[in-house]
Amino acid sequence: MDSASADGFWYPPSHEASPTATELLEELRVYQESGHRMRSRIREHMRMGEKDLLAMRHLLAARSAGTVLRQRDLAARLEVREASASALVDRLVRHGFAERTPHPDDRRSTAVAPTPRGEQQVRRTLEDTHARMHEVASSLSPHERAVVIDFLRRMNHDVDNS
Repeated sequence: MDSASADGFWYPPSHEASPTATELLEELRVYQESGHRMRSRIREHMRMGEKDLLAMRHLLAARSAGTVLRQRDLAARLEVREASASALVDRLVRHGFAERTPHPDDRRSTAVAPTPRGEQQVRRTLEDTHARMHEVASSLSPHERAVVIDFLRRMNHDVDNS
Protein backbone atom coordinates (compact mmCIF):
# COMPACT_ATOMS: atom_id res chain seq x y z
CA MET A 1 0.00 0.00 0.00
CA ASP A 2 1.29 3.47 -0.91
CA SER A 3 1.78 5.90 1.93
CA ALA A 4 3.61 9.15 2.46
CA SER A 5 6.43 9.45 4.95
CA ALA A 6 6.51 12.07 7.71
CA ASP A 7 8.09 14.57 5.30
CA GLY A 8 5.18 14.18 2.86
CA PHE A 9 7.09 12.28 0.21
CA TRP A 10 6.40 8.74 -0.90
CA TYR A 11 9.29 6.33 -0.75
CA PRO A 12 9.12 2.77 -2.08
CA PRO A 13 9.31 0.11 0.61
CA SER A 14 12.91 -0.99 1.09
CA HIS A 15 12.04 -4.63 0.37
CA GLU A 16 10.97 -3.82 -3.21
CA ALA A 17 13.37 -3.97 -6.14
CA SER A 18 14.87 -0.75 -7.43
CA PRO A 19 12.50 1.32 -9.58
CA THR A 20 12.51 0.45 -13.27
CA ALA A 21 13.26 2.82 -16.12
CA THR A 22 9.54 2.76 -16.94
CA GLU A 23 8.67 3.88 -13.40
CA LEU A 24 11.23 6.68 -13.65
CA LEU A 25 9.80 7.88 -16.95
CA GLU A 26 6.26 7.69 -15.50
CA GLU A 27 7.30 9.92 -12.58
CA LEU A 28 8.89 12.34 -15.06
CA ARG A 29 5.61 12.42 -17.00
CA VAL A 30 3.66 13.06 -13.78
CA TYR A 31 6.10 15.86 -12.90
CA GLN A 32 5.58 17.44 -16.32
CA GLU A 33 1.80 17.33 -15.81
CA SER A 34 2.20 18.90 -12.35
CA GLY A 35 4.32 21.65 -13.89
CA HIS A 36 1.67 22.23 -16.54
CA ARG A 37 -1.05 22.55 -13.87
CA MET A 38 1.15 24.91 -11.83
CA ARG A 39 1.80 27.16 -14.84
CA SER A 40 -1.92 27.10 -15.61
CA ARG A 41 -2.74 28.29 -12.07
CA ILE A 42 -0.10 31.03 -12.34
CA ARG A 43 -1.40 32.18 -15.73
CA GLU A 44 -4.95 32.24 -14.37
CA HIS A 45 -3.86 34.20 -11.30
CA MET A 46 -1.96 36.71 -13.43
CA ARG A 47 -4.53 36.66 -16.25
CA MET A 48 -1.82 35.90 -18.81
CA GLY A 49 -1.50 33.50 -21.69
CA GLU A 50 1.19 30.83 -21.73
CA LYS A 51 3.40 32.69 -24.22
CA ASP A 52 2.92 35.93 -22.26
CA LEU A 53 4.21 34.33 -19.07
CA LEU A 54 7.07 32.68 -20.95
CA ALA A 55 7.95 36.05 -22.51
CA MET A 56 8.05 37.60 -19.04
CA ARG A 57 10.42 34.85 -17.89
CA HIS A 58 12.73 35.65 -20.84
CA LEU A 59 12.55 39.37 -20.10
CA LEU A 60 13.35 38.82 -16.42
CA ALA A 61 16.21 36.44 -17.24
CA ALA A 62 17.65 38.97 -19.69
CA ARG A 63 17.47 41.72 -17.07
CA SER A 64 19.19 39.46 -14.53
CA ALA A 65 21.92 38.69 -17.08
CA GLY A 66 22.36 42.39 -17.87
CA THR A 67 21.16 42.02 -21.45
CA VAL A 68 18.42 43.72 -23.41
CA LEU A 69 15.93 41.96 -25.66
CA ARG A 70 14.33 43.29 -28.80
CA GLN A 71 10.92 42.17 -29.95
CA ARG A 72 12.57 40.00 -32.61
CA ASP A 73 14.72 38.37 -29.90
CA LEU A 74 11.54 37.45 -28.03
CA ALA A 75 10.03 36.10 -31.25
CA ALA A 76 13.05 33.85 -31.74
CA ARG A 77 13.06 32.63 -28.14
CA LEU A 78 9.33 31.94 -28.18
CA GLU A 79 9.51 30.41 -31.67
CA VAL A 80 6.75 32.67 -32.99
CA ARG A 81 6.52 35.06 -35.91
CA GLU A 82 7.55 38.65 -35.33
CA ALA A 83 3.95 39.79 -35.87
CA SER A 84 2.82 37.45 -33.07
CA ALA A 85 5.58 38.75 -30.82
CA SER A 86 4.44 42.30 -31.56
CA ALA A 87 0.88 41.47 -30.50
CA LEU A 88 2.20 39.72 -27.38
CA VAL A 89 4.37 42.71 -26.41
CA ASP A 90 1.40 45.01 -27.06
CA ARG A 91 -0.61 42.98 -24.51
CA LEU A 92 2.19 43.04 -21.94
CA VAL A 93 2.56 46.80 -22.37
CA ARG A 94 -1.21 47.39 -22.22
CA HIS A 95 -1.45 45.43 -18.94
CA GLY A 96 1.57 47.19 -17.44
CA PHE A 97 3.88 44.15 -17.35
CA ALA A 98 6.44 45.40 -19.90
CA GLU A 99 7.52 48.55 -21.67
CA ARG A 100 9.20 49.46 -24.91
CA THR A 101 12.32 51.58 -24.51
CA PRO A 102 15.06 52.79 -26.85
CA HIS A 103 17.67 50.07 -27.27
CA PRO A 104 20.87 51.16 -25.50
CA ASP A 105 23.22 49.83 -28.21
CA ASP A 106 21.18 50.33 -31.39
CA ARG A 107 19.30 53.61 -31.80
CA ARG A 108 17.20 52.10 -34.59
CA SER A 109 15.89 49.32 -32.37
CA THR A 110 13.40 49.20 -29.56
CA ALA A 111 14.06 47.15 -26.46
CA VAL A 112 11.41 45.36 -24.44
CA ALA A 113 11.83 45.26 -20.68
CA PRO A 114 9.70 44.21 -17.72
CA THR A 115 8.21 47.07 -15.75
CA PRO A 116 8.86 47.15 -12.01
CA ARG A 117 5.20 46.21 -11.51
CA GLY A 118 5.47 43.30 -13.96
CA GLU A 119 8.68 42.03 -12.38
CA GLN A 120 7.24 42.33 -8.88
CA GLN A 121 4.01 40.54 -9.75
CA VAL A 122 5.73 37.66 -11.55
CA ARG A 123 8.31 37.21 -8.79
CA ARG A 124 5.67 37.42 -6.02
CA THR A 125 3.48 34.87 -7.80
CA LEU A 126 6.33 32.41 -8.37
CA GLU A 127 8.22 32.96 -5.10
CA ASP A 128 6.36 30.41 -2.94
CA THR A 129 6.35 27.71 -5.61
CA HIS A 130 10.04 28.18 -6.36
CA ALA A 131 10.89 28.13 -2.64
CA ARG A 132 9.16 24.75 -2.20
CA MET A 133 10.86 23.34 -5.29
CA HIS A 134 14.24 24.63 -4.09
CA GLU A 135 13.65 22.98 -0.71
CA VAL A 136 13.12 19.60 -2.36
CA ALA A 137 16.20 20.03 -4.57
CA SER A 138 18.28 21.13 -1.58
CA SER A 139 17.27 18.04 0.36
CA LEU A 140 19.19 15.84 -2.11
CA SER A 141 22.83 15.03 -1.51
CA PRO A 142 25.37 16.57 -3.92
CA HIS A 143 25.75 13.14 -5.55
CA GLU A 144 21.97 12.73 -5.98
CA ARG A 145 21.70 16.21 -7.51
CA ALA A 146 24.53 15.39 -9.91
CA VAL A 147 22.78 12.19 -11.00
CA VAL A 148 19.45 13.99 -11.52
CA ILE A 149 21.11 16.86 -13.43
CA ASP A 150 22.98 14.42 -15.67
CA PHE A 151 19.77 12.44 -16.33
CA LEU A 152 17.76 15.58 -17.17
CA ARG A 153 20.47 17.02 -19.41
CA ARG A 154 20.70 13.76 -21.32
CA MET A 155 16.89 13.56 -21.63
CA ASN A 156 16.69 17.20 -22.79
CA HIS A 157 19.42 16.60 -25.36
CA ASP A 158 17.73 13.46 -26.64
CA VAL A 159 14.29 15.05 -26.82
CA ASP A 160 15.62 18.21 -28.50
CA ASN A 161 17.48 16.16 -31.10
CA SER A 162 14.78 13.64 -31.95
